[in-house]
Amino acid sequence: MLDIAWQSLRNRWSTALLAVFAIAISVALILTVDQVRRDARTAFVQTVSGTDLVVGARSGAVQLLLYSVFRIGNATNNMSWQSATEIAERREVAWTIPLSLGDSYRGYRVLGTNQGYFTHYRFGRDRQLSLSDGVVFDDLFDVVLGSEVARELEHKLGDQIIIAHGTGSVGLATHDNQPFKVAGILAPTGTPVDRTVHVSLEGIEAVHVDWRNGMQVQGEGTSADVIRDMDLEPSEITAMMVGLKTRGTVFRVQRAINNYRAEPLLAILPGVALQQLWDLVGVAETALLAVSAVVVLAGLINLISVLLSSLAERRREMAILRSAGASPGTIFRLLCLESTLLALAGIVAGFVLHQLTIQLVSAILSTRFGMDLPSHLPGVSELLLCIAILVGAIIAGAIPAWRAYRQSLADGMAQRT
Repeated sequence: MLDIAWQSLRNRWSTALLAVFAIAISVALILTVDQVRRDARTAFVQTVSGTDLVVGARSGAVQLLLYSVFRIGNATNNMSWQSATEIAERREVAWTIPLSLGDSYRGYRVLGTNQGYFTHYRFGRDRQLSLSDGVVFDDLFDVVLGSEVARELEHKLGDQIIIAHGTGSVGLATHDNQPFKVAGILAPTGTPVDRTVHVSLEGIEAVHVDWRNGMQVQGEGTSADVIRDMDLEPSEITAMMVGLKTRGTVFRVQRAINNYRAEPLLAILPGVALQQLWDLVGVAETALLAVSAVVVLAGLINLISVLLSSLAERRREMAILRSAGASPGTIFRLLCLESTLLALAGIVAGFVLHQLTIQLVSAILSTRFGMDLPSHLPGVSELLLCIAILVGAIIAGAIPAWRAYRQSLADGMAQRT
């Protein structure tokens, strides 16, 4: 029976390929949407770990999380350095990481921070940042590049870079009087850190010495040697990460910061803010899965239509099989077997197409958001989806098989004029 089914599909290869293609598209779509949904959530969750609070100017929790951790968007306001210092001096606080954003380098965000960033920042499962080459901030104008920045722009140690004012891909005003030197390159992390240019807080202040109210002062500019002798303590920063000595004090510290009298501040728990973010995009996730399910259903309907349309051409074939001794049940099983073969071929082709799509989507997400979608063998969820599609295809194939089962021998052998 398997040989008969295979020969029958070969004789109708064009319609069979159409059915396989429809199933492959639906399988690839639903597998890709499911993996992007799961891996994107995992990538976001693993971007920062071990940080108890993120503090910034009062805005929204999701907005604060996006610009401080994921380098997406911009802050509505900054927080004063005095407030950051007072928070760092609280007895419950173990460490803080100041973050200063606002500049860029060839489309990549520039982050001003201190040595604590490389000591206390954690990602994934409590993994620490590490250098693949070089050192961290040995000089005022040293810069440490994320792995993707160094790879895409082909930078190596000792190269000079000039950062630009603002966060656009093309800087309208560059800090060309104070070039930075590449002193270190970070190992890959699979997080937005890979897409970040890191400089010291003092370096951020140094390149803005000749700026007033967001505008560059006309003139020759202050020399680097003079800048080195200046007091470069920042007056404000964009945000701050906070690590506490004990997790039990997190709500007390959060409440104290949110009620801070000197200026309006907001302290968020990264995990809670992430959940709010996924609540916001949950509707989009559901919509994508619904669209994928509809595409799968369309693929199964196409399978039914292909098999039904072929029945008119195969009525004599069915009648010959019946006259050769095949029972109605044999005819039924033959068509069910054909639909199963088509579905299996579509699922295999769909998985291959899914892997190719993941490679493309991963490159886009990595370039834009620093998120990696790894290719891997199908897991339990993927196998369950494929099994569900296969069962659906078998059920779909039973409809034309039942129709063939009911066709009579006389009807099949009748000569039509």
